[in-house]
Amino acid sequence: MIARLMRVHGRVQGVGYRYAMEDQAQLLGLAGWVRNRLDGTVEAHAQGPADAVQALVDWAHRGPAHAQVSKVEVTDTSPTHETRFLRLPTA
Repeated sequence: MIARLMRVHGRVQGVGYRYAMEDQAQLLGLAGWVRNRLDGTVEAHAQGPADAVQALVDWAHRGPAHAQVSKVEVTDTSPTHETRFLRLPTA
């Protein structure tokens, strides 16, 4: 199991990005969370099998149809005890 922390920049709030990422992560069988940030970015923590996490990172660069992703920062992080993928409040 691996974990990645992502910070997604661009037009990613108000376009259904968090909902779409939650759906995609659940399809991939990942655990973690996604939330809006006050600075206009979206932040996500994803953990699971390496190929599934990478698939979500790849998806994050595209996002849903109305998103315009300009940059995705990805960092290695430690897995948590999450067992499902959640949408969290803005932080």
